[in-house]
Amino acid sequence: MSQTQTMTKIAGKELAGLRPVVALPAGAAAAVKDCRLVAEAIDVLEAGGFLLEATRLLAYALPKREAVWWACMCAAHTAPPDLPEPDRLAREAAELWVRQPNDQNRRAAMRLAEATAYEAPETWCAVAVFWSGDTIAPEDQPKVPPAPHMAGKAISGTIYLAAVRSDPKRQTARLKRFLESGRNIAAGGPGRLPAEAA
Repeated sequence: MSQTQTMTKIAGKELAGLRPVVALPAGAAAAVKDCRLVAEAIDVLEAGGFLLEATRLLAYALPKREAVWWACMCAAHTAPPDLPEPDRLAREAAELWVRQPNDQNRRAAMRLAEATAYEAPETWCAVAVFWSGDTIAPEDQPKVPPAPHMAGKAISGTIYLAAVRSDPKRQTARLKRFLESGRNIAAGGPGRLPAEAA
């Protein structure tokens, strides 16, 4: 069974619908020009060395809860031992929302994100949670739906920041591990990554 067939969470998802929001650079776009399905395009991008682009595509393609969980796994993988508490709390709030996806937890995640410097991947896990809801307006205001791609944008940013954190030379190896985790999540698995070795 190929990797493409195992990613049941994105099975049948058409690449055409994501092209405008993912905005692949010319080389990556050329590599997937004949791909119809997202899963196939991820295979092609990974095989061609377009690892960042493959993770970006998966960030937009996964259902929001699975995508947020993936972002949390990647952020936790590269988190330093001295991760500031506000960043850790933001990621933990995002993980709680994945387990209990209610509006109270969604808004709590955003409050914790706002307590950070918006520099760590953990913050963007929590922002992705907030952008996964049906409104970005305050609770007592009329609903203002987020654009459908906003959560994917935050998740894609999380993956990038986690990949280059502390040591950008590790980016390629990290992206490979992240893709393995993302594929596992897309297949219905937990996608857990152990803490990165120093």
